[in-house]
Amino acid sequence: MDTVRNAKFLVDLQPIGRRIEVDGETDLLTAAQKAGVDLVAACGGVGICGTCLVRLMSGELTPPTLTEQDLLSTAQLEQGYRLACQAFPRSSVRLEIPLESLPSAQKMQIEGEESIVQIDPAVVALDVTLSPPNLYDLRSDLTRVNQKVTSAGFSPLQSELALLDTLSHRLREQGWMARLAIRPQEGCSHLTGVFAPATPLMGLAVDIGSTKLALYLIDLEGGATLACCGVMNPQIAYGEDVISRIAFANKAPENRKLLQERLIATLNETIGDLCRQAAVRHEQIVDAVFVGNTAMHHFFCGLPVTQLGASPYVPAVSEALEVRAAELGLKTSSGAWVYLPPNIAGYVGADHTSALLATLAMSKAEKAKVLVDIGTNTEISLITCERIYSCSTASGPAFEGAHIRDGMRAAAGAIENVHLRDGRVEVVTVGGQPPVGICGTGILKAISELRQAGVIDRRGTLKRGAPGVRLENDRAEFLLVPAALTGHGRDIVITRRDVNEIQLAKGAIRAGIEICLEVAGLTVEEVEEWVIAGAFGTYLDVNSALAIGMFPPQVPKERFRQVGNAAGMGAKRMLLSRQQRLFSNEIVQRVEYIELTVYPSFTQKFVEAMYLEGEEEQAE
Repeated sequence: MDTVRNAKFLVDLQPIGRRIEVDGETDLLTAAQKAGVDLVAACGGVGICGTCLVRLMSGELTPPTLTEQDLLSTAQLEQGYRLACQAFPRSSVRLEIPLESLPSAQKMQIEGEESIVQIDPAVVALDVTLSPPNLYDLRSDLTRVNQKVTSAGFSPLQSELALLDTLSHRLREQGWMARLAIRPQEGCSHLTGVFAPATPLMGLAVDIGSTKLALYLIDLEGGATLACCGVMNPQIAYGEDVISRIAFANKAPENRKLLQERLIATLNETIGDLCRQAAVRHEQIVDAVFVGNTAMHHFFCGLPVTQLGASPYVPAVSEALEVRAAELGLKTSSGAWVYLPPNIAGYVGADHTSALLATLAMSKAEKAKVLVDIGTNTEISLITCERIYSCSTASGPAFEGAHIRDGMRAAAGAIENVHLRDGRVEVVTVGGQPPVGICGTGILKAISELRQAGVIDRRGTLKRGAPGVRLENDRAEFLLVPAALTGHGRDIVITRRDVNEIQLAKGAIRAGIEICLEVAGLTVEEVEEWVIAGAFGTYLDVNSALAIGMFPPQVPKERFRQVGNAAGMGAKRMLLSRQQRLFSNEIVQRVEYIELTVYPSFTQKFVEAMYLEGEEEQAE
């Protein structure tokens, strides 16, 4: 056996065309990751999600494990399908990677509702014309520049070694004229870039989401967004949620560095794309604001995350940070800085601070309002005139399609809408492609439709004998799309376990809302506005959410407001305004964080909130 494990085998990954040689103790998921192929691994490779699906085309693998026998159907196993995290090579193998196992392009929401902000960026331009040196004027280049800088009302520039070389060359190349990008500070200012006169200065606002990265390239003088882009977070290959990624980071010292490197590499590639779209150079980016949940914040900065994975879930840093972009390896001006607003708690990060900033700027409600930012984690804040009550709920993985039998992200072929008409199922897919799975909005709508049709009862049980319900291994499941109509030739179904995952997710959100109201001493009727943010929140069907009790059913639909990527909009505000950065710190001082797991009535409210019932049923 040791001989087999130590032998070297070739793993051929198709249709990607990557090959890698590994030993018999390397599972296929690790082999794919080492080969640079990012398979979806929602649980981080611990064998509980069933998302890292591959098919053996030739060669020999270890026998299917009990986990695979539980998560995969008999037909899938007979066709050669395996879970990459569970299978080890026993010879050279050729694998087919199904479409749904690849982190393909996802339907992404990067835009959001914006409000006007007074432009006062942290980095400003100063055009200077200097007299050249001669035998009678031997002042250094920096001395000449500083005399112009101080006469313009700025503090003297701090010597920036990375830019002194650029400064001397540019001054001589440009006839002793230059545009300086200056970051004013009390006592001394920072030189963040040296350019030809009138060169536009660029800023970068980034929302580092667990699933997606939203990047915005912005003209710092006019405030216009010149280019924006949403891309997948490459860390998904190491875990769908932050808990899985923290566990991966803690497995080995080099893993945390790997997560940071993969993130920075994707950011730099996307920055290059944005600059090409806007016809500017990456050196023109002289300032940046990055927001993300606490774990993403720590991964980006290279900070330890061990303490985030164990109670009491304390961040390494909660204060606002200012870090040199070059120190992080970002492809910007060599003198640029990155601003990260303060985190609120271990699972309420700077992205929620940013979303609160945007919400307070755009909201017209004079009294109480609720912000629900739905993502891989859902952050909830009840905003009153005096205080902000915030909590975090673990709901996102199900809404991203994880832990769902045929779940997937909102990529091409994902079912995003479902209608039941006279017992007939109608589905709508992303891109109009043949269905290959179901994304979060689709599963929520499907469960709402099935509940209203009486196929699912209030406890989430599929009624045996109901139209569309069949038995598979003595377990009831609803046939959503038969194999003949799918894009991969397999049935797409909804199982009791799928329903339970949505119950857990929506129950956690509802319980969080109820506890925030309880702590604040407010009723549902006193909340004037319900702001729904985040990628999932953008496409959420509010009627479906109300029908299954995700939100208090007595809330009138007209009080809901879906605003898109509020975190990204808040990041843009802070990029364009120093005052908004100060305001973000003031917001955090108003927050009272509620740790739901220790709150006395959380368990009871959570259990009650898991029932699938809307206003009419609760009134009965």
